[in-house]
Amino acid sequence: MHNGVRKKFSSCMFLNQQAVSCLRRIRTSEHQFCCFSLGFFCIFFFCLLLYPSMAVLHKLLLQLFSWSGISFLLQLMGTALLAVVGVWTLRLLVRHAWYTHRLSCFNKPPTHSWLIGHLGQMQSTEEGLQQVDELVQTYKHSCSWFFGPFYHMVRVFHPDYVKPLLMAPANITMKDEFVYGHLRPWLGRSLLISNGEEWSRKRRLLTPAFHFDILKNYIVTFNSSTNTMHNKWHRLVAGGTTNIEMFDHVTLMTLDSLLKCAFSYQSNCQESTSQYVSAIMELSDLLIDRRFRILHQWDWIYWKTEQGRRFKQALSVVHRFTRDVVQMRRALIDQQRETETLTSMTTAQQKKKDFVDLILLSKDEDGQGLTDEEIQAEANTFMFAGHDTTASAICWTLYNLARHPHYQEKCRQEVMELMQGRDGHEIEWEDLSNLPFTTMCIKESLRLHSPVQAVTRKYTQDVALPGDLAVPQGVICLVSLYGTHHNPEVWTNPHEFDPLRFEPTNTQSRSSHGFIPFSSGPRNCIGQKFAMAELRVVVALTLLRFRLTPGVNPEAGSGSGKVRRLPQLVLRAEGGLWLQLEDLNESSFGNK
Repeated sequence: MHNGVRKKFSSCMFLNQQAVSCLRRIRTSEHQFCCFSLGFFCIFFFCLLLYPSMAVLHKLLLQLFSWSGISFLLQLMGTALLAVVGVWTLRLLVRHAWYTHRLSCFNKPPTHSWLIGHLGQMQSTEEGLQQVDELVQTYKHSCSWFFGPFYHMVRVFHPDYVKPLLMAPANITMKDEFVYGHLRPWLGRSLLISNGEEWSRKRRLLTPAFHFDILKNYIVTFNSSTNTMHNKWHRLVAGGTTNIEMFDHVTLMTLDSLLKCAFSYQSNCQESTSQYVSAIMELSDLLIDRRFRILHQWDWIYWKTEQGRRFKQALSVVHRFTRDVVQMRRALIDQQRETETLTSMTTAQQKKKDFVDLILLSKDEDGQGLTDEEIQAEANTFMFAGHDTTASAICWTLYNLARHPHYQEKCRQEVMELMQGRDGHEIEWEDLSNLPFTTMCIKESLRLHSPVQAVTRKYTQDVALPGDLAVPQGVICLVSLYGTHHNPEVWTNPHEFDPLRFEPTNTQSRSSHGFIPFSSGPRNCIGQKFAMAELRVVVALTLLRFRLTPGVNPEAGSGSGKVRRLPQLVLRAEGGLWLQLEDLNESSFGNK
């Protein structure tokens, strides 16, 4: 051992003895003394072992943190970063060139340049919908579209071209992250967003919850929530307020209805403020806002913004509510299983159950059900997908009937004949099939003002289309429901409201995919029967109690009566959708 090391060793030993003496004098515990001594000697011997290399490490650090060393490091990091960016850019451009070549068989609208493409040309405004009309008029069935070198798309708006895409097997159909990715924090891996075998299993488990026998039980709820909304309208009209914005009232009504159907929860949200309902509405507004902010497309930026923080706060309210309901209901079902006999369990399962109960009890072929997290995701999706779309469909149906009083009166007469001789004013399940003309008007409104303007898909393999066209694997397919429903090759005078299109004799000659408000194929809307049932109940009761005429947006002034459509998550109207109400019955319809 070197003399220097020996001297340091002796010095360290002396210091250690002094430390022990000092510790004894201040009467520390034996345990503290042992820990201190053990730690001291461990550090000492570690330094001793590293001593020969310490000098080399010291010199290396001095060189590294000198000005020349720092400059070298920065140059090295800059070169590496440029190399990464260069490789990424080259890969992006090669991919862009490849997809541009593969999509050259499709007609392509004029672009800003080969690189920028159609970036900035899609608008969520009235002008954006008019642009779709121009595309349909010009290209008839489909066209290619791309946003810079990043996203490549095929836009389709003819039934013959829509059908192969929507009817493609579920195992090759994917929901793309470009459109649906922002929903994932809210909806998790729910049926709406999941793919492949995960989607297939969930679809099988959820389908029984939307069976006709289950939907029958919801008709009472639809009546009750509609009655609450109409009571508000009676009070407003009696007080002199006849010009009413539809979306505000109808959205609260559909949320109220869904909360009862999904959770058996009496929120009273139509009459008072509900934290959960407020959070749902804020999440919807924030999702719309995020779509129009380029920098907010990246999560790592968005979550640091004020909007991102608000989204998380509202999300915590919604998730906490759903989690508590699911856990409480799971515990209740487990308790019933322990205390009830098999006979009584069978009887209990025949009682009216809400959406959460039904999916809690659902089992697959292996006897496995959904986890609590999966059930929460599906319940959140039921609320998200159900309230806005149905509210939009109801509002636009009432608007179209307000603009066409002869059709409105014909529907009203149909409902009045149905109700003739009854004491109450309730729509029953059996009544839904006895409203043929009202149903025709609802369908025509769904065609003219589809709540959802388009659906997107991606495929794990090429999909053949008519005319030797093919959608390449990985390309986003935008199936334009609006474009298909307004295609003059499919519909005569497509911008006119004409319920007679849906007479049985007229529907026989129409393409099966000419009318697709709920999409089509294996991934169609699982809740479409639920939505149609609620639509018929609300429209029928509204026409029975009120006469509707077009209203005026107070902020727009009396000179502007034209409604400008606003395609967001669902189709809304700029400044709201205003209607004038005339009370046809002075008596109030109470909840039943």
